[in-house]
Amino acid sequence: MNSIDLSPLYRSSIGFDRLATLLDSAMASQDQSKDYPSYNIEMFDEHCYAITLAVAGFSQEDIDIQVNKGVLTISSNKPENKEGNFLHKGIANRAFERKFSLADYVEVIDADLSNGLLTINLIKEIPDSMKPKKITINANNQVLEHKGKQHAA
Repeated sequence: MNSIDLSPLYRSSIGFDRLATLLDSAMASQDQSKDYPSYNIEMFDEHCYAITLAVAGFSQEDIDIQVNKGVLTISSNKPENKEGNFLHKGIANRAFERKFSLADYVEVIDADLSNGLLTINLIKEIPDSMKPKKITINANNQVLEHKGKQHAA
């Protein structure tokens, strides 16, 4: 498995500790070549996304969707239907598990199963406290007193 050197990133950024873990897990899942079920990821604007999975033959009851610690997991334990005398069987209908790492503040809004497509809608809602704000320097020439603990020299 290939390794990526992230040391230049860490020299100029703070709080991206999760990045290395995300890259490692993405590379590991790529190596496992999980290609079932097929899926699309759409971006409608900078805050709205949708993941659509092709799940022909599955019902609502067959599919489980969970979010835990920033990971969206879509799975089914439905056993593969081996009945019938197929000359060709190109429509897979077996158990699966797909995982997607969600960025901070990305939340699942809802899910819809229609015409064999499972669509999961997501939105990124950044709290007001995390949005950029303008800091004025010495507003009205007031001297602000630092109320933090004094550091020993």
